[in-house]
Amino acid sequence: MSRISERFAALKKEGRAGLVTFVTAGDPNLSASQKILDGLPAAGADIVELGMPFTDPMADGPAIQASSLRALQSGMTLAGTLAMVRRFRVKDATTPIVLMGYYNPIYIMGVERFCVAAKTAGVDGLIVVDLPPEEAEELVGPARRQGIEFIVLTTPTTDDARLPAVLANASGFVYYVSIAGITGTASASEQAIASSVARLRRHTKLPVAVGFGIKTPDQAAKVGRVADAAVVGSAIVQRIADGTRKKRKSTKPDRAAPVLSFVGALAKGVRGARPGKGVGKKRA
Repeated sequence: MSRISERFAALKKEGRAGLVTFVTAGDPNLSASQKILDGLPAAGADIVELGMPFTDPMADGPAIQASSLRALQSGMTLAGTLAMVRRFRVKDATTPIVLMGYYNPIYIMGVERFCVAAKTAGVDGLIVVDLPPEEAEELVGPARRQGIEFIVLTTPTTDDARLPAVLANASGFVYYVSIAGITGTASASEQAIASSVARLRRHTKLPVAVGFGIKTPDQAAKVGRVADAAVVGSAIVQRIADGTRKKRKSTKPDRAAPVLSFVGALAKGVRGARPGKGVGKKRA
């Protein structure tokens, strides 16, 4: 079993949903970013999405766009992102790491080379938001050969006719984007999420994680009642941005502590959620 499969199996045994956290590699700088990344599991993250900084993150809202800019300005690269994962793995051999981003940096490095390097570093999964299913095989094949899960995105506009094509290459888990739009903006209702998750489960046996628009522990708890995991990104990244601004007023800023404290609150919310029909439900 992969780390991702093992983690979801453990969550199912515990009878609870998981917390998936997103941060951008190198934001606001390498040392602070590494400290945040290393601290996420102890703070309560069950799976970590690590963003690969990119100059044109078209699916992301202002918070994550700004985080990519800060990371690139600090000198972060795709190779540097993989180096962060290697350092993380020195102390943590069990928490799944999923790289999330856009295809261009992977294509420039070379798909085969990237997949080998990612596996060697300790990466467990990939989310590539701008690679349509019809073109995905050029990455899915090399990733699969390295044992890297390929996690697909579905949205409210992905209808039943389109879902089989979208899910054809899916592994690890399915990421349901709960709103039509960019990250960090609107939030979907619990009822709408529950209905969409139920529909997805008619098409796949994979765990379903829900993201986009989850900003508070209460919202994370509501998602945890109907899905296998709640994904929080923009709200965490915004804490990093807030800490960067506060740095100017402090001689010894601890940019990791407020971020990890917020992750702890999110984790408490998810863990306190009473699973509904989704979490731990036996699938046919």
